[in-house]
Amino acid sequence: MLKTIRIALWIAVAASLVGVATLLWHKDRQEQAAAFRPEFSLPDEAGTIRTTEEFKGKHVLVFFGFTNCPDICPTTMSEVAQIMDDLGPQADDVQPIFISVDPARDRESGLNEYLAAFHPAILGLAGDEAQTRAAVESFKVFADPEKTASAPGGYTMSHSSSLYLLGPEGDWLRQFEYGTSADDITADLKERL
Repeated sequence: MLKTIRIALWIAVAASLVGVATLLWHKDRQEQAAAFRPEFSLPDEAGTIRTTEEFKGKHVLVFFGFTNCPDICPTTMSEVAQIMDDLGPQADDVQPIFISVDPARDRESGLNEYLAAFHPAILGLAGDEAQTRAAVESFKVFADPEKTASAPGGYTMSHSSSLYLLGPEGDWLRQFEYGTSADDITADLKERL
């Protein structure tokens, strides 16, 4: 009988330790997520430097891409356009931003014309190599040139394909993996607005 009580007590202690460890781990993960505030400081087509700080008070949808992208970028921009249309008047509280990972070529080919074909609210930013690298590193995404003989200029860009959501204070809220439907993203935004 005493042996059974001891075993039950040890099991209770072990379960308590696992519970405490789980709570501490979860709290640490929440604090890490809350502390993640990616930033950018990049010029728009007019040369005006646009920063994360400028969009405080709005939810910001950020996508890293390039105009010669054959599929992921135009698909995502089409979804962003649908999201903005589906939000109706609430779209005023959301700023979609396209950060070029191939800025020299995108400035030359007309980044704003490319984005305007999808939706007039999408802001295109294309910095120099250092500005672009700083934004890529801040968001913890990847973007690297990849030699491809059939692509314009003999290269394409390998890049992260998610859409990133920042909150009104500039804090990272979540990422939407490529393939997340516009309806699901719109529903998520409507709950937050």
